[in-house]
Amino acid sequence: MTGKHASKAWFGVCLVTFLAGCSQGGGFADLDKFMADTRAKPRGHVEPLPEFKAYEAFTYSAADRRAPFEPPIDVQLTMVDNEPVSDVEPDLDRPREVLENFDLKVLDMVGTLQRVEGGLFALIKDGSGGIHRVRTGNYMGQNYGRIVGISETRIELIEIVPNGRGGWVERPRSLTLDEEAG
Repeated sequence: MTGKHASKAWFGVCLVTFLAGCSQGGGFADLDKFMADTRAKPRGHVEPLPEFKAYEAFTYSAADRRAPFEPPIDVQLTMVDNEPVSDVEPDLDRPREVLENFDLKVLDMVGTLQRVEGGLFALIKDGSGGIHRVRTGNYMGQNYGRIVGISETRIELIEIVPNGRGGWVERPRSLTLDEEAG
């Protein structure tokens, strides 16, 4: 054999010896002992899932009543049969104004504008984010509310509402300046 072949053979023998030494199973005795101990321990018990009660739907039966957080409306009605017939009724033939599409609860007074001639306008924010300019005589709200007075901090209006007996009655309402909305 030549020197070149002998060195290759010697390298092969060393490599085989090294690999054979690494393949011995003696280095895993501690791991085998740990696995045997773990398998010997008693196994845990998983609790079954708890049973939940079925959801019972709640029916709100006071939807037609006054909301408890709104001030009561003072409407003076008497149960006298001889009550004179009121000639108050809304003008159903006039064209409706934009703010009559909104309930008074969603309308906010956010400011006023003063004209040079002395006329005072109020600025109203509607429920959809728009700002409208109104003056005395304009209508707003869903109960035929007509504006009868405007001051720096307040709008006075008169609504025409059913009286419960087939007629109509006037009801005073007001909007105050909402400084947080403006």
